[in-house]
Amino acid sequence: MTGANRGIGLEVCRQLARKGLRVVLASRDQNKGLSAQKDLAASGLPVVYRELDVADVASVERLRANFADEYGRLNVLVNNAGVYRDEGVSVFEVEEETVHATLEVNLFGAFRMCRAFVPLVRQSGHGRIVNVTSGLGSLAEMKGATAAYRISKTALNALTCIVADEVRQFGIKVNAACPGWVRTEMGGSSAPRTVEEGADTIVWLATLPDDGPTGGCFRDRKPVPW
Repeated sequence: MTGANRGIGLEVCRQLARKGLRVVLASRDQNKGLSAQKDLAASGLPVVYRELDVADVASVERLRANFADEYGRLNVLVNNAGVYRDEGVSVFEVEEETVHATLEVNLFGAFRMCRAFVPLVRQSGHGRIVNVTSGLGSLAEMKGATAAYRISKTALNALTCIVADEVRQFGIKVNAACPGWVRTEMGGSSAPRTVEEGADTIVWLATLPDDGPTGGCFRDRKPVPW
């Protein structure tokens, strides 16, 4: 689980651990990640912490190598790490550097994780990959402003479809989950949804049965348009 030291990511770790999965909580900030791990452990959930910066190729490779040596396989990959740096900013005013930095995490982070970890997911024989997207990236709902974030999530949606098609033959299900507007550090205090509500669809997709969907985008466990 990437980007998992707070908010939706942390709640997904909690819910998956409660279901009996051995969860690896990955985050860029080691202190925050270890603190989150201790909080879960205090609740009787033995989650493992690993440092990970999805914007750093070497960091992704270190985690992959460590994971391969320690576990040998991966049942579920949740790509949650993301940044949101241009809320309400016009496409004509957003700094190009901001667009690059947003794509680096929101798109290329998931791209790197899929390429690095799909071989381990194949070893499970029952793999699930969930990319955490947003309605702001939906072409069906596309509007102006917040271009860096919107573009990054639209591209993540495309990556979801591509990966889903290429790994279908291995029984791996790949979907995108839109948690909605959630009360987190990113979503703000005015958001109408709790982290529990935001995490629910992600957890559902991460634990789909063999006859579950693949290559789709879902909110509240229901398909939504790309």
